[in-house]
Amino acid sequence: MAYLDSIRVFVRVVDLGSITAGGRDLRLSPAVASNRIKALEDRLGIRLFNRTTRRLTPTEAGRQYYDHARRILDALGDAEAMVAGFSNKPNGEIRVTAPLGIGRRIIAPLVPDFNALYPDILVRLRLSDRKVDIFAEGVDVAFVLGTLLDSDMKARKISDCPRILCAASTYLQARGTPRVPSDLTTQKHRCLLLRFPGSAGNSWMLQTEDGPQKVTVSGPYDADEGDVLTDWALAGHGIVNKPLFEVADHIKSGALVRVLAETPPPPSRFACLYPHRRLQDPKVRLFVDYMITQCRNRVAQMSG
Repeated sequence: MAYLDSIRVFVRVVDLGSITAGGRDLRLSPAVASNRIKALEDRLGIRLFNRTTRRLTPTEAGRQYYDHARRILDALGDAEAMVAGFSNKPNGEIRVTAPLGIGRRIIAPLVPDFNALYPDILVRLRLSDRKVDIFAEGVDVAFVLGTLLDSDMKARKISDCPRILCAASTYLQARGTPRVPSDLTTQKHRCLLLRFPGSAGNSWMLQTEDGPQKVTVSGPYDADEGDVLTDWALAGHGIVNKPLFEVADHIKSGALVRVLAETPPPPSRFACLYPHRRLQDPKVRLFVDYMITQCRNRVAQMSG
């Protein structure tokens, strides 16, 4: 078991690029994770990593060992999933990732309810607005909002989420209310942008009578975290493009005011992704089926 645990640590360290990150992911201290790697190297009689003060990279032997070790762990996971299919008590861990807005407002509140139904299934939820490499990070289920690009994943649609443009009344009083999409391109208006590697950058797509229209927008600052943009909008710093469910309460209270309601952004597709090989895992099937139903209900309630 200690040998297998060391292999798991080694694989996660390679996946995440550092002993600290790999250990944290497995709930181990950096010291314990480092000792597991050393024990594995001692057992194999080879060096698995090239270490510098700034980087940790696998050696040639380490890369080859990783490929085989990953297949062994995947096969072991498949075997455990197959055996679990004969049990009336699904158990084990599910690694789940989601964007921050969806994760905080929709996914996270549902996890305790799922756990109450299936107490032996541990959901490990990680939230980030950045694109996650599902295979490299060993994710079982990923919730996404927007365009689905990964053809190697099984995708199940949850719902189409309406989007709106909105701003605080103080901002609109100071800078005026945009009447047509082209108003957003003038220097008079500030748009609050969500930026991270792979994001749409400085363009918004809007629905018009003539079809979809891409509008180039700009603003004095941006962030890679959606709730920061909402906070800036509430403080009167600009116009924000958000899923309706994220700002519905602020719209109802009057803290934010909808703008360009006749030419809104197109809805975002809310879906969950998971590797094809995870379909045979009973706990993943249970989790996905449960979350799809409950998420649809929550999105409808929060967007209504």
